[in-house]
Amino acid sequence: MPAPELTLDGLLVMRNEPLSRGAGSKPHMCEYIYRTGGQTVYVCRERPNGITEAQYHKLVASNPRTRNWGWRVMRRDMQVYARGRVSHPDHKSIYLDGWHRVFMNTENEAPAMRNLVFLD
Repeated sequence: MPAPELTLDGLLVMRNEPLSRGAGSKPHMCEYIYRTGGQTVYVCRERPNGITEAQYHKLVASNPRTRNWGWRVMRRDMQVYARGRVSHPDHKSIYLDGWHRVFMNTENEAPAMRNLVFLD
């Protein structure tokens, strides 16, 4: 969705960044990305969708070995804005002239999708 009113800090604009729905999905690659807001989460192979800081500290307190799971601190549910070339291996690239707000695709939640399956 176009975001012509967006004012941002140019130092926080990232180049050639992936946009992904989570573990296992093929990311879109964006020429320029700006992210803001969101929630800090701790992510590792055993917790690929992340857990909150409070959940992380509770887990480590109850099982100190989990501290060595190779955690990364990330942010979840951020507002994301993209500009420039957006590419994906499954379809033709597009070009976004100016900043656009990126929203998660929710087609899988539509009633018509209830009986659709993807087999590979």
